[in-house]
Amino acid sequence: MRKFLSLIAAAFMTLAVHAQYNIDRIQVAGRIALDYKDYVLAIQHFNICVSYKPYLYEPWYYRGVAKFYLDDFSGAEMDETEAIKLNPYISDIWNLRALSRIKQDKFQEAISDYDQALKRDPNNRGYIFNKAYCAVKLKDYSSAHRQLDSIVARWPQMADAYSLQTEVYLTENDTATAAKWLDKTLEIDPYNGDAWAIRGRLHLSRKSYKVAFEAFSNAIHYEPKVVNNYVYRAMASVNLNKLRQAMEDYDKAVEMDPNNFIAHYNRGLLRLTLGDDNRAIKDFDFVLRLEPNNIQALYNRALLNDKTGNLKAAIRDYSRVIQKFPNFWNGLLARANCYRRLGMRNQAELDEFRVFKAQMNKHLGVQQRWSRAKLNQVRRMSDIDVDKYDQLVIADDDIVTKTTEYKNSYRGEVQNREVAAEFLPMFQLSYLKYKNGIKSFELVDGDLELYNNHQKPLKRIYLVCTPQAMDAEQTSSFMKTVMQLNEKISNTRDAKIASSFLLQRAVAQATIHNYEEAISDLDDYIRMDSTNVLAFMQRASSLAELDAYNRSQGRNSSMYTTRINDDLRQAIHLRKNNAYLLYNMGCAYAAIKDFNKAILYFSQAIGVNPNLAEAYYNRGLAKLRCNDVGSAVKDLSRAGELGLYDAYSLIKSASKEKKVSTNKAK
Repeated sequence: MRKFLSLIAAAFMTLAVHAQYNIDRIQVAGRIALDYKDYVLAIQHFNICVSYKPYLYEPWYYRGVAKFYLDDFSGAEMDETEAIKLNPYISDIWNLRALSRIKQDKFQEAISDYDQALKRDPNNRGYIFNKAYCAVKLKDYSSAHRQLDSIVARWPQMADAYSLQTEVYLTENDTATAAKWLDKTLEIDPYNGDAWAIRGRLHLSRKSYKVAFEAFSNAIHYEPKVVNNYVYRAMASVNLNKLRQAMEDYDKAVEMDPNNFIAHYNRGLLRLTLGDDNRAIKDFDFVLRLEPNNIQALYNRALLNDKTGNLKAAIRDYSRVIQKFPNFWNGLLARANCYRRLGMRNQAELDEFRVFKAQMNKHLGVQQRWSRAKLNQVRRMSDIDVDKYDQLVIADDDIVTKTTEYKNSYRGEVQNREVAAEFLPMFQLSYLKYKNGIKSFELVDGDLELYNNHQKPLKRIYLVCTPQAMDAEQTSSFMKTVMQLNEKISNTRDAKIASSFLLQRAVAQATIHNYEEAISDLDDYIRMDSTNVLAFMQRASSLAELDAYNRSQGRNSSMYTTRINDDLRQAIHLRKNNAYLLYNMGCAYAAIKDFNKAILYFSQAIGVNPNLAEAYYNRGLAKLRCNDVGSAVKDLSRAGELGLYDAYSLIKSASKEKKVSTNKAK
């Protein structure tokens, strides 16, 4: 990326008289990319515009649009803020910043932005509607009613206003008034998927399951990509005894949103009812990965493990439930039964005595057992009553009506790809060019440039971060390179020349992932030349790769940790302000979970090279590990801006986790 920008800069200096024309063309290219929903390419174009013409508001604004579509709402907000500083007179910039803030649950700040937008465009019904939506989210229902009444008076055909008004009345438990507004919504717009979904919820709460089923079917017909409609139709199906239909809907919901808590939980309950115990356990395993302390899921999994004969696992789960609810007698009796079946008589008698003592004190009431009829009951996600372990789950906040906003979707939707939240590896030498997921390019390092120019290696050596997958032809070529270097080393009597071949062979071995051989060659090389910073960096990165493999195999790797640190300290001693080395040291500390030191070194690397995307990415991950989500999202946003587009996937998942933890705290 840096080299690319350098080339652009050189071209611009040569053609200075055409500078304005060229920036205009780049900006047009960026806007065309936006029109084609190629948001990643658009960001690249607007990066150049922002770099060379930071006083123009349009590149900031349009880059914010691209980030918004990639779910980088924090980054979009920051770009729109810069655009507003440069030109506060355009209402749509205020609108986009407000929408970005809504996506981050900053509803009061969004209202302030809409106040500014409405000063510039007082008749924009979308702005007024979104402001009312924010009032609903802030539970300021009287204000929401006033604004929605105003919209309906001025624009009586705006169906979304009736729909949101319906939801406000539902939230206030005024179902009679809600039904009237809902009828008006569907009268104006019978194809409104949100309105049909609200109708489904209304009748689900009234236990009118047939009407609810039909309403959710219509909602799915008009908006087939809304996951919750499948979940709620499944709940209606269960109550109509359409269990096959219910299972199909839960499966569809999980297919569309693999991390959907409610779909997994409720599908687990349905599988439990149908006797599909092993697959029910898998659903509750997933739920507990998302929420390790979910008591109802723990108890359901305990029952299933008990039933399938996995008694130790059942005891583990029963114990965690009992630890939270010491007087949960059914749990104590079930655990005692497991202990007896394992021959652990003493533990069983202790549990049984606790229950017996409670019975004597008449504290033990009648406790219901599982039955299919219990599927008729529901509880909210925030309800942690353990006696409701066998009830279907619904979301705490069910506002269905959406804000009025851009509805385009990126053709690749990189933010929805599966991206493991793992640190990027160390920089290392390779015969392959670096690829960041979009394009290949060459990172600039003075020592490496000097080596390539003076030593003239058999193949040009590059600096890379993530090792690339190779095809058969590349693999064969690099193995052939190793053999050529073997022959040259054998035939060379000059130690200096031989040492250069050793370093090249180490790079070749590392390129084909033969790290042990690479380390061996580097050991020999460093004994000959202990002043080459590239050798220490390469040995540290090869040791780190070997260390990561050993960790994955459950082997002790403390020896590698010491050697990696020693090599990097020596390399940094030789080149104190090398951003790649500082970054690598951050990776070393991240590997041993010393995230504070990792953040320190990633920050130092950024101080040397403010455009080092990998350092922002890893610092963002380290901050996530420290639960500093807000700051982490900013770093990940910057990483995405600089070309590491997988960062957008992590921003999305981090933002979701932040919402979940915030809701729990409430």
